[in-house]
Amino acid sequence: MINFNIPPYVGGEKEYIAQAIEQRKLCGDGDFTKRCNAWLEQNTGTSKALLTTSCTHALEMAALLCDIKPGDEVILPSYTFVSTANAFVLRGATVVFVDIHPSTMNIDERLIEAAITERTRVIAPVHYAGVSCEMDAVMDIASRHNLMVVEDAAQAITSTYHGRPLGTIGDFGCLSFHETKNISMGEGGALLVRDPAMAERAEIIREKGTNRSKFFRGEIDKYTWVDEGSSYLPSELNAAYLLAQLEQADKIQASRMAAWNRYYEQLAPLAEKGRIELPFVPEGCTHNAHMFYIKTRDLAERTKLMATLKAEGISTVFHYIPLHSSPAGRAMGRFCGEDRYTTRESERLLRLPMWYGISQEQVDTVCTAIAQFYR
Repeated sequence: MINFNIPPYVGGEKEYIAQAIEQRKLCGDGDFTKRCNAWLEQNTGTSKALLTTSCTHALEMAALLCDIKPGDEVILPSYTFVSTANAFVLRGATVVFVDIHPSTMNIDERLIEAAITERTRVIAPVHYAGVSCEMDAVMDIASRHNLMVVEDAAQAITSTYHGRPLGTIGDFGCLSFHETKNISMGEGGALLVRDPAMAERAEIIREKGTNRSKFFRGEIDKYTWVDEGSSYLPSELNAAYLLAQLEQADKIQASRMAAWNRYYEQLAPLAEKGRIELPFVPEGCTHNAHMFYIKTRDLAERTKLMATLKAEGISTVFHYIPLHSSPAGRAMGRFCGEDRYTTRESERLLRLPMWYGISQEQVDTVCTAIAQFYR
């Protein structure tokens, strides 16, 4: 059996978790959380990084920091996870979906401006598969229309756009450390804050709306409720697990990139014959090998291929059902313009097994099975 995903484990996690237990500080914002935040700040160059309980919660914090109110509108792709939309819907906003580039599955920046109304407050680009959206264009539109940008960089840790780490280009960036991601803490995420002036409020929102963080730093003699917020702090046990992986990020990335390149090389002949399509990485973008996917001719072919691979012990999955076609998406959002690619491309995409430590032999087995299917 070749699993679709195996959560990463590098070997130092148990030692760090034991240290966290010995320190008798488990509730969050202890030594391990601070070391994770510092690693993220040093390796992304962001002004402030705050570990959270999930990328979903990082997105919710970003929506609070953007002061989203009922009646506001947020522009995003329909081809994304529900959390991208939910973060703003929970604040009363209407989500406005636009179509994607079929080459990258990312939001088509050329369609954003047509979706802007007097109620628009935020653009939320999603960096699918760790490959960047056209952020220069997105930021230019946001600047001209006085909009904020929240990057959903859940899949994009260590990826860059023209040398800039994803999640640091917009006003806020949201990372995921779910067990399916390159670097994991089981469940978890992080909020990246570009503007230092927003850092204090981000801390307050993360600490249930209190200035508790300032109290623990000795900056005030007592803490109190000063803003809206919630409990977004992960446990020190989760942070300890994560730190072991952050310190081995280069090793994890090397393993995944080797597998990604092997897939590409082995499947290139099928792509050259027009039987499948392979991922596309635009010039100026570096990706993190978060996933390897292929595109089949259509939904029927994908269904047959998945069944064939499953019969051979190979687990593959498709990805998002476009949000605008879901019951909640129809009720709380709208699609602007024509759905030329979102639905069609989502029905063709198939994700192949990918994890830290997947062997060359396992990759070759998957590729051989795909080649036999098309033969």
